[in-house]
Amino acid sequence: MSMLFLATLVILSCSPQSYAVEFTETNNAGDTPGGIRFTKENGIPYSHQIMIDSTNFIWRTFQQNDAVDRKDVTKVSLFIDNMDGVAYASNNEIHVSATYLGGFSGDVKREFTGVLYHEMTHVWQWKGAGQAPGGLIEGIADFVRLKSGYVPGHWVQAGQGNKWDQGYDVTARFLDYCNGLKTGFVAELNKKMKTGYSDKYFVDLLDKTVDQLWSEYKAKYAT
Repeated sequence: MSMLFLATLVILSCSPQSYAVEFTETNNAGDTPGGIRFTKENGIPYSHQIMIDSTNFIWRTFQQNDAVDRKDVTKVSLFIDNMDGVAYASNNEIHVSATYLGGFSGDVKREFTGVLYHEMTHVWQWKGAGQAPGGLIEGIADFVRLKSGYVPGHWVQAGQGNKWDQGYDVTARFLDYCNGLKTGFVAELNKKMKTGYSDKYFVDLLDKTVDQLWSEYKAKYAT
């Protein structure tokens, strides 16, 4: 049975949409409450499909229609671990907290899916060769989650936040505003961030400084 299941995963990994990227999933949480809940409400097959679906969604969002436009990643691995926090991505590995899943009070399947969209974005996005603000990196990942529709109820509303690169939901809402000014803005910004980063990218793409854009964004939602 296990050999058959493994073969099925390999076939899914080699589907045309994912261009032979290999996706693997491992539940290290065992019989802990979080590990059990993951198996019951999400599971390996569902996780595997979401890794494929989110990758394709990210490529479309970033307008990366050709492999040459994307990061050269051939394998992405997901681990469900007993750890603090929610999740993180590092070296093409995604680690999700079983403790968090076990204690989540809402729709854990929807939350897990949204977390995967965010973390998978970290795998595929360009990060300005280490020069981009961390808040922008996290904001782009949450922008992808926003566009995917898996938005949690605790996110800020449009116009809220203290600065444009505050990160996560605050920056995601701001980027969505910028994307509304120019369709494909985030995709073009991500492309520019392949080799470096400068706030001037906002001027290049929208003819306004990022501070001016932030002020106009705040003013739009002031009431």
